[in-house]
Amino acid sequence: MMGQRENIAVYPGTFDPITNGHFDLIQRGARMFDKVVIAVAASPGKRPNLELATRIELAQVVCASLPNVEVIGFSTLLTTMMYEQQATIILRGLRAVSDFEYELQLANMNRAQNPELESVFLTPAVENSYISSTIVREIAKLGGDVSPLVHPKVAEALRKHYTMPPKTPPET
Repeated sequence: MMGQRENIAVYPGTFDPITNGHFDLIQRGARMFDKVVIAVAASPGKRPNLELATRIELAQVVCASLPNVEVIGFSTLLTTMMYEQQATIILRGLRAVSDFEYELQLANMNRAQNPELESVFLTPAVENSYISSTIVREIAKLGGDVSPLVHPKVAEALRKHYTMPPKTPPET
């Protein structure tokens, strides 16, 4: 019998920053598939707050306990990167009904570009269903505590990123 093709899923996103909600989906995906590739998108059009290298590093730290998870950065079309990774499964999360319409459009567009691609949607655990990177960034920018929402290293990176040096009073 010929060797069976590895079941590789790609979880693409900006991960600006990676949250407990993302990690919940990654853990479950790691149980479902032979390999999960966390594909951190450069996404310059979205103007991420954290540099690509930082987002990749934080995703690597968060996912270090999962041996079948790999983290990469990418700046190409998702379908191109999927081909390069020899992956046919796109893993996506749905927090609310409002996510569904957009994710359905993406899934159909990806399938139109490559009919072999399948999108698999997972919903987060209830305790993570309200967490989004946007909300985490906003809390961090305003000096709030994001530690219940992200890995400790992510919380530390956000504190450092959003801490402004103290302003010196103008000289008189």
